[in-house]
Amino acid sequence: MNEPPKSRARSLLRDRRFTSILALVAIALLAALMAVVLVDNILILQSVDNFIQDREITLQSERTGTDQRVVIVALDENTLSGFHYRSPIDREFLANLIARIDSAHPQAIGVDVLFDQPTEPQKDAHLAHVLSSAKSPLVIAYTEEPNNVTADQLKYLRSFVPDRFRATPDLPRDQYGTVRTIHPGMLEASGRYLYSFERALADKWGVQTPSHAVPIVWHRPPKDEKNNYYETSAKVVAGYPPAVFALLGQPLFKGKIVLLGSDLSIVDIHRTPFSSVSDAGNMPGVVIHAYGLSTLLDGAVSPYATWRVNFFIALALAMIGAVLGILNFHLLPRLTALVLILAAYLACSVYLFHFGHFLVGLLAPGLAMIASFSAMDSLTGRDARKQRQFIQGAFSRYVSPKVVEALIADPSRMSLEGERREMTYLFTDIADFTTMSEKLDSRDLARILNAYFEGATSIVQKHDGMMDKFIGDAVFAIFNAPLDLPGHAGHAVRCAMEIDEFCEKFRKEQIAAGIDMGHTRIGVHTGTAVIGNFGSSSRVNYTAHGDAVNTAARLEGLNKEFGTHICVSGSTKEQCEGIDFRPIGSVVLKGKAQSVEVWEPLHPGAMTPEQLERYREAFSRLHEPTGDALDLLESLSAELPDDPCIRHHVRHLRKGLRGMDLVMTEK
Repeated sequence: MNEPPKSRARSLLRDRRFTSILALVAIALLAALMAVVLVDNILILQSVDNFIQDREITLQSERTGTDQRVVIVALDENTLSGFHYRSPIDREFLANLIARIDSAHPQAIGVDVLFDQPTEPQKDAHLAHVLSSAKSPLVIAYTEEPNNVTADQLKYLRSFVPDRFRATPDLPRDQYGTVRTIHPGMLEASGRYLYSFERALADKWGVQTPSHAVPIVWHRPPKDEKNNYYETSAKVVAGYPPAVFALLGQPLFKGKIVLLGSDLSIVDIHRTPFSSVSDAGNMPGVVIHAYGLSTLLDGAVSPYATWRVNFFIALALAMIGAVLGILNFHLLPRLTALVLILAAYLACSVYLFHFGHFLVGLLAPGLAMIASFSAMDSLTGRDARKQRQFIQGAFSRYVSPKVVEALIADPSRMSLEGERREMTYLFTDIADFTTMSEKLDSRDLARILNAYFEGATSIVQKHDGMMDKFIGDAVFAIFNAPLDLPGHAGHAVRCAMEIDEFCEKFRKEQIAAGIDMGHTRIGVHTGTAVIGNFGSSSRVNYTAHGDAVNTAARLEGLNKEFGTHICVSGSTKEQCEGIDFRPIGSVVLKGKAQSVEVWEPLHPGAMTPEQLERYREAFSRLHEPTGDALDLLESLSAELPDDPCIRHHVRHLRKGLRGMDLVMTEK
């Protein structure tokens, strides 16, 4: 019958594996989202991310040859050294220079010089005439930014630069003054939209450009070159004789975009991503315009990954980090794996940028991975602490310290949930305990029992057993739980023999003190049962349940019938090495249909090898009608008058009973 959906959902939510996976996915998703959002919006994280990417651009971007579409004519120190004044730049010189460039038929001329004040009237008029009569498309710097021009300067600028030539040369900078994007344009006071310098020049080339800010694509210049553009001094261009320029001008400028601007060490200099390595990365505005123009001419494909791409990368690394955080390994190898994966991601991102010209985020994915690892490690660490506390609380008094340490070091080696496994069970009971307890003061009884239990517990722990519980005067111990214990049957039998020695010594001490204490009876059996946490929601007990446990308890009671101290089942005896046993009988325990072979382990010196051989011979003849078995046993009884097991068989035979089978009607 199919389980209802609601019931299936509740069962799924109670499944720890499912909830662990759910927590892992949720933490990874949250870590990735927070990392991307924080890096995009927190100033210090933005700066770190930019710095990392700037270093990658500077050191790993592809080296490209000179862009043949763009030529820079620089107004440099060599040019200005020939003038009587440096600023404004001599308008006569500019007029002749622009006219000469125009004669070479360039695709367009971009003049990155701000004509915001008058100079010598004749020279100003000459420049204005050259600009208005130029055959080549012109783009001239124009701005209305109050930080750049005063009201008087703006008035002059409007009168000098015709509308059709105007373009804004503004260079957007981040909070640290680094230029990263191409300015899309600005609105004039008249309401007319003005293209940026780069967009206006790209338009002259016939390229449509986006109306939003576009990241500049930076390429490393050829080795030993200053930048990616052919740059010549304005003084050199103006100084060519007409005949020489007629030969050189067209090859140099024809069909190209010529940028005319300042290249001075202290004027119009801006930080670029290349500045992250050295001050050589600081570039004149005209060179930055050239990089921006090349970006637009190439299609304005941004090398930077979008936030969506970075988010999915961050999510993937966060998932890996969460998995590392939840793994039940030591911290050091997990941290090593984390570092190696981050290093591998860094190497892959460098490779992708160098050969694929695609720049993925490094900080956000790295933060996401570290955050998810830390969160899952914290959660599992909290669970591990709870588990350690539970293990210490549940087992420190019942198993040996080395077992507790092993459980704490690797809790996965045990299962606290129901588990079916083969174990060896040990039960003890004090003969005539009720009679003794009725004669004792409660405080004396508690003192004696505590001392008795203390001794028994230490012996169980010594033999790597688990002291499960005390039931009145009885002790129940389990071997091969909660951890695997190779040779657990042998451990249990040796433990039983040492408990027997301790209890006999303890009993004699109590008798000497006037307390009539009976001897301790012990039963040991090996079989399969279920062990785990059993109980209610408010109280649980880690214990074993099953028929094999009951068999061990019944074996303990058999000692009363045989007069022995220890009864061990055949299934236990078969797994013991190095211990001498003698058979006692074949017993059908109460409530059972099949008989159990019962054996007694012998303390060293209890019987000589010859006596043990005679006993085994007699035991093998118990079913025979002759009196050979009785004769052998009576002979042994004379030699070992205090042996209760021999006395039991003698009594049995004297009553005319034969065989070794016994059916128990009581527990």
